Amino acid sequence: MISVVLADDHALIREGLKKVLETESDISVVFEAERGQQVLDFLDRQKPNVVILDINLPDMSGLDAIQSVQELSPNTFVLVLSVYSEERFAVRALKSGAAGYLSKASAAEELISAIRKVFSGERYISQATAETIIREMSRPQDKMSHESLSNREFQIMFMLIKGKSVRDISSELELSISTVHTYRGRILAKMNLKSTQELVFYAFDQGLIQ
Repeated sequence: MISVVLADDHALIREGLKKVLETESDISVVFEAERGQQVLDFLDRQKPNVVILDINLPDMSGLDAIQSVQELSPNTFVLVLSVYSEERFAVRALKSGAAGYLSKASAAEELISAIRKVFSGERYISQATAETIIREMSRPQDKMSHESLSNREFQIMFMLIKGKSVRDISSELELSISTVHTYRGRILAKMNLKSTQELVFYAFDQGLIQ
């Protein structure tokens, strides 16, 4: 039996995922969480086989949560389920220790297949993500400016280039507006950019978004 933890701050999504997984005789949902810390607290008590993790958790970056899960329970596999379909975000998640990455637009059959695959010790990635990894390995090793960002900064950068306002980000991540402004300033400073518009241009130029 594959024991699974669902971590998503939207109850309806967790409920939908649980209904899908309950149809499978070899998969059991043992815990649900709406925050990253709840997952980490559970891992102090039990070691599930797979954690299905939303990349946008309100109390911590999903990317940081991946690393914390690996530290607490090295034999637990993290499968990221994200609204971001961009391969660069998937690569960042995989580098943080995720065993697989799926868009929330994926079919139920693909999710079930991904769970079984990561449980068997394999990675689950799309063909497009695999091609992005190959491109990154073959290019010169000079770091792109977005690669210097922390996981939380990287998450907020993606939200900005997707057109979300500071107020939207503040609400979604449960951060104060001033804190989001501070993150935005750090991102622009690290990337040597002057505005969110320049950040969007950079994202298109580097293939971060299509």
